[in-house]
Amino acid sequence: MIPVQGYTGARVGVLGLGRSGLSAARALRAGGATPICWDDNEAARTIAEGEGFETAKLTGQTLAELALLIVSPGIAHLYPSPNPVIKEALEKGVPVDNDISLFFRSFATSEWDNLDVTPRVVAVTGSNGKSTTSALIHHVLEHTGRASQLAGNIGRGVLDIDPAIDGEVVVLELSSYQTDFARALTPDIAVFTNLSPDHLDRHAGMGGYFAAKRRLFAEGGPERAIIGVDEDEGLYLAGQMAEGPQDDRVIRISVERKLTDFGWTVFARKGFLSEYRKGRQIGSIDLRAIKGLPGSHNHQNACCAYAVCRTLGLAPRVIEAGFATYPGLPHRSQIVAEANGVTYVNDSKATNVDSAVKALEAFKKIRWICGGLEKEGGVEALSAAAGEVLKAYVIGREAASFAMQLAGVETEVCTSMEVAVTRAMEDAGEGETVLLAPAAASFDQYDSFEKRGDHFAELVKAGLV
Repeated sequence: MIPVQGYTGARVGVLGLGRSGLSAARALRAGGATPICWDDNEAARTIAEGEGFETAKLTGQTLAELALLIVSPGIAHLYPSPNPVIKEALEKGVPVDNDISLFFRSFATSEWDNLDVTPRVVAVTGSNGKSTTSALIHHVLEHTGRASQLAGNIGRGVLDIDPAIDGEVVVLELSSYQTDFARALTPDIAVFTNLSPDHLDRHAGMGGYFAAKRRLFAEGGPERAIIGVDEDEGLYLAGQMAEGPQDDRVIRISVERKLTDFGWTVFARKGFLSEYRKGRQIGSIDLRAIKGLPGSHNHQNACCAYAVCRTLGLAPRVIEAGFATYPGLPHRSQIVAEANGVTYVNDSKATNVDSAVKALEAFKKIRWICGGLEKEGGVEALSAAAGEVLKAYVIGREAASFAMQLAGVETEVCTSMEVAVTRAMEDAGEGETVLLAPAAASFDQYDSFEKRGDHFAELVKAGLV
């Protein structure tokens, strides 16, 4: 645990008692603060009370007496409308913050004066690939024997990690919900993978969504910024961070074009990763045979992870060896079975159109299971990427409507995962891939994308018995 510094003896409100909220309450108490906790869910309050925390509605005088209000990332603070507790706190002048900010304010301690190598923090954000990029960096570091912890939107809560040891690297995956509200953001290395429409209601459109991601760089002032420049927003961000084309504090990343005219770049073309510095190639990796990193979207993740590891002083061949042993993450282009020449892939994390497009581009001869709770913007863009799709098996409560938007794709309305998996397995032949890449949220039928992916994997394995 990272005890929170700076609030000894103070009353600090904690709104939302999920994983991050309870973690923040524990860390605040460990640092000498008195957490006052609230969640509209009675069961969540009962759990907090069982750990000895005081619970009280955060309003009126109780709220006014707080030195700080800590808010869980899922609670809206501005759009589409602010939570009433947050609005009242702002009206009373109570500072509002989150656990990410508490981490950055509290991670470094006076004990670091006795360390030979100062610990470092890598923060990864973006629309797609941030989980894989974060996990891949962590995996390579562990493969080399370097101390590393993985936390944030993946793995452990940021305040649940252990205090740093000599030379350790903490890798954080940060969502737009987390970066948007943190008052303190000070990573040593910051990564921006890419940007595509997502969470637009929470950020009042693409401009607000990008602004939330951009804060990690503009507010944090990282020593090195690693930025995917295949979208206009990334190109703009790299231009803002760099003093000129040869400024190697910014490493530009691409999987769409060669980048050879800058101070430091990493790009992937046709499955080959290349590192250039000041116009000269100084490193390369053949990514095509690495099973845990299929497709151009994972090659982009590999470029980002490679750039981080190079910044941390690892040699190209050391990084390559780490990549070769990377098993992939559950629910992200995860091979769950191979039988009778058919490969079964779980990419349940493909909850938006852009991530589903990347999954479709990574495989050939696809039996595609898709559908669920549509996000803003529709799914028509999927049709252009469906050239390798032999047939789509559509699930979800609105499966018929979803199927109608897939112009030019043969579809079968299955509604349930059970029917979709059964029909896809019956139809699949040698050399084909049964791919779950929903391009939609899971909440119409499942509690989470993880449960959706687990159900797919269970059905596949049962069908192969």
